[in-house]
Amino acid sequence: MKKKLFFIFIFLNLQNAMAIEEPAFQVISRDAKIEIRQYTPFIVAQTYVDGDMDDAGNQGFRRIADFIFGNNQTPGSDTSNKIAMTAPVTMEPRDANATMKSANKWRVHFVMPKQYTMANIPKPKNNAVELAEVSEKYYAVLTYSGFNTLNRVQEKTTELMEWLKEKSITPKGTPQLSRYDPPWTLPMWRRNEIMIEISAPATN
Repeated sequence: MKKKLFFIFIFLNLQNAMAIEEPAFQVISRDAKIEIRQYTPFIVAQTYVDGDMDDAGNQGFRRIADFIFGNNQTPGSDTSNKIAMTAPVTMEPRDANATMKSANKWRVHFVMPKQYTMANIPKPKNNAVELAEVSEKYYAVLTYSGFNTLNRVQEKTTELMEWLKEKSITPKGTPQLSRYDPPWTLPMWRRNEIMIEISAPATN
């Protein structure tokens, strides 16, 4: 309950600053609720945390929120700067061979607004938060609504993995869970996604 209240406090006090900007992508193909997307390069603020999905998500969110809300240093000065929050908040297991349900090590990241480059973005003061450039990538993405219980996230991950197998598409990366909405959003209006990196689709 305390964790949920923390999220609500953060979002209620900063909902006006919560941007709707999302990383840019092009939909290459669509099959019902699954899309193949091509993402342009972007910068992420990321952190690595231990715990189950809920605990790790909460810890990771707090660390990166602390960074974007001002615990940073603007390049070339002694000042800090607030960075607009974007969507989604994404996390992926980092244990070898772990599933979404069994993982206890995670990478949590926010995509930074596209106005920034690695040269001009404020730098984290917390060494547990780091900035990284992500090159152009292709992802298979399954979109769904509702709450993200461990069982549901694992179920949706398995569904996407089975779809990839049916299409003879080999995953390149670890499944990621992306969440787009504040915690008070009603279940039917929530947007969640399971994303798996794949190779560039063959062109005719």
